[in-house]
Amino acid sequence: MRINKSQLSFRKEELPVIILPDTVIFPYTVAPFFLADAVSTRAVDEAMKGKRDIFLAFQKEEADSTIQKKHLYPTGTVAHILQVLKLPDGNSRLLVEGRSKGQILKLIKKKDILMIQYKSLVEHREIGRTLAIGMETLQETFYEYARKNKKITREIKTQVEQAQTPEKLIGLIASQMSIPTADKIGLLEMDSPGEKINKLTEVVQLEIEKSTLKQDISGRVRKKMEKTQKEYFLNEQLKEINKELGNSNQDDPSGAIELENRINSKGMPTDIHEKALKEVKRLTRLQPMSPESGVLRTYLEWLADLPWSEESDDRMNLARAAKVLDEDHYNLKKAKDRILDYIAVRQIREKLKGPILCFVGPPGTGKTSLGRSVARALNREFVRISLGGVRDEAEIRGHRKTYVGALPGKIIQSIKKAGTTNPVFLLDEIDKMSNDFRGDPSAALLEVLDPEQNSSFTDHYLEVPYDLSKVMFITTANSLHNVPRPLVDRMEVIEIPGYTEIEKLRIAKGFIIPKQMKENGMDSSNLNIGDDALQTIIRNYTMESGVRNLERQIGQVIRKITREAIDNYQKRPGGNNVHTARIHKYQDYFGTIENKADNLPDLSLLNLQVRGKDVINYLGNPPIQDEDSDRRDRPGLATGMAWTEVGGRVLPVEVSLLKGDGKLILTGKLGDVMKESAQIALSYLRANAEEFGIESNFQKEYDIHIHVPEGAIPKDGPSAGITITAALLSALKKTPLISSLAMTGEITLTDRLLPIGGVKEKVMAAHRNKCRIILLPEKNKKDQLDLPQEIRDDLRFIFSSSVKEALEQLFPEGTF
Repeated sequence: MRINKSQLSFRKEELPVIILPDTVIFPYTVAPFFLADAVSTRAVDEAMKGKRDIFLAFQKEEADSTIQKKHLYPTGTVAHILQVLKLPDGNSRLLVEGRSKGQILKLIKKKDILMIQYKSLVEHREIGRTLAIGMETLQETFYEYARKNKKITREIKTQVEQAQTPEKLIGLIASQMSIPTADKIGLLEMDSPGEKINKLTEVVQLEIEKSTLKQDISGRVRKKMEKTQKEYFLNEQLKEINKELGNSNQDDPSGAIELENRINSKGMPTDIHEKALKEVKRLTRLQPMSPESGVLRTYLEWLADLPWSEESDDRMNLARAAKVLDEDHYNLKKAKDRILDYIAVRQIREKLKGPILCFVGPPGTGKTSLGRSVARALNREFVRISLGGVRDEAEIRGHRKTYVGALPGKIIQSIKKAGTTNPVFLLDEIDKMSNDFRGDPSAALLEVLDPEQNSSFTDHYLEVPYDLSKVMFITTANSLHNVPRPLVDRMEVIEIPGYTEIEKLRIAKGFIIPKQMKENGMDSSNLNIGDDALQTIIRNYTMESGVRNLERQIGQVIRKITREAIDNYQKRPGGNNVHTARIHKYQDYFGTIENKADNLPDLSLLNLQVRGKDVINYLGNPPIQDEDSDRRDRPGLATGMAWTEVGGRVLPVEVSLLKGDGKLILTGKLGDVMKESAQIALSYLRANAEEFGIESNFQKEYDIHIHVPEGAIPKDGPSAGITITAALLSALKKTPLISSLAMTGEITLTDRLLPIGGVKEKVMAAHRNKCRIILLPEKNKKDQLDLPQEIRDDLRFIFSSSVKEALEQLFPEGTF
């Protein structure tokens, strides 16, 4: 960074002066010190008469009688007096705030008051990219130093994190370092912020290394003491305790003293601490080999191992948290906004209950990995437990400690693993729990996931309350249909929608390809998978709401290329089994191939472009083919839309009329609600036959067969009502529906088209299947705003509140 002369301003000023022998106070810091001499006291009194400003000079050597300029460092600090406190012993305690630095010109004595003439330098600097990176590096180094130095308060950490200027950051950190006065003066005298930051970063790093070395030495000394003096000391204590209890003839190997020391150091709540000590005393009275002694010892070890007061420091920088979330996931705006809201409120209110979030969406949309990103953004520990298949309440609450092999539940076990009281706790697949005669685990979660109750969560094994209110719980589910309503009511539900084709393309380019390139050893190559290749994979090899299968297919392409490259390189001229044609192909990619001692290619020379036409060579024939274009233009066929736990899908309905006596045949593994929808559709058309131009007694002449393809898959729900009605009317009128049409909606006998759920997933599935006209109930009109703009621009929506009005718009003009 360059500083122009126009950016500097000099002023000669005079202020009362206080001379500090072994203390350095930086600008932008607040510090207290004591006044022990009359000269300093008079200087303070003089400063209080004016603007309360005073000059702080730092003494570099002792004076024989009178302080002269040569005895002082040439640079000092202009400070503002915040508080003067008179002490009973006649001294004063002064609290000042550093404002700027000044260069000493000369000392002046006026009426027994020592004044100083100084030159003030006010710098106006812009923070460039290099300086910003230096500031961030210094902050991260200081955080590491703070973790090793327990004297650094949380308030100081927060101030350092929020420091916006180099001078403020340097002052805050330098004032906390235990370095010689001369080194601090050197920092104060430096003019370049970049040099200051680099120098201070080296100083902090050196202090970290010193601290680590001291801990290593202390640890080695402690181990030696444990083997000799500590063992002797503890054994003598055990003998004295046993003598007092009347067990003087026994050695007590129970380890009660060690457990007591560990318990005393954990910072437990008072009532729990008293209970633990009571159990320790009971342990000393038991026979070491008795079963009860082993059970009690295990119980006390759990109490001693749990974090009761250990807490990780939250990273409160909103910009940094947003950057971390954006690095790991594309879009997911609602979920990211909620996390950033929490961080913002957490800065204002320190004691804030952890939120209970529930991410709901199809597989492969990033719900689980988003929880891990939240932990990284907050600088918290991350723990995850899978609830899929859990059907025992004891998995959550634990077993009574009197049972053989009893343990705490998964909640307490994971808290112990995290080692802090405020981790990010992910409860995965909460909708996959079930229950049996052993209890209902979802009922046990009611206390865990209730912010008003979880501050006193009681595990059956511990039998004492444990505070979970600082934990940030995140649950995931594909659907909330299987989750009990009381449990849903305790969570803040955030929907994680499926991705559009455009979003999948961006995710593949920005996240999946770099990840798979690294995992498959191709990150150093110039391999480029083009947009047309990605679109081919998305359209012809995957049909999903998420991107899990897309990542799998891209990984397979990269692995095939890696294998082919190495195979052909090893078969180059001079090797065995030379395949000349393929060698020439990879010579184009690698350049001229020379014989080398090793048998592996330099992948950094690989320059390969994968196009859409190349995908079939790596993945084989595409499993997903475009639907027959005239398939939707047949009488008796209608395309519906369905919601499933793995995302939306289209649901074709076929109707065939057979000569008969009015039987209604339903096939396709339909549920009871869907069967009822078919019966409603039939009754509705019979009641309104004249309006639709069909025979009123059509049911007496035909057997009606309604079939929903893919008969092995169960299907249910009322939203197929309009689809069945349209297919049946199309078959009766022998007229196909308009092409590229998909529909959904529940019908009633009174000509109402009722709203349905899952609109976004259903419409996106229809769009993937090349439907361009969508029929929805009128009351679902608001749901189209949840769709991505590119989807809305590519579709035409029809909204209707009545069945008759909807059917009139599904057929070509002139049908009725």
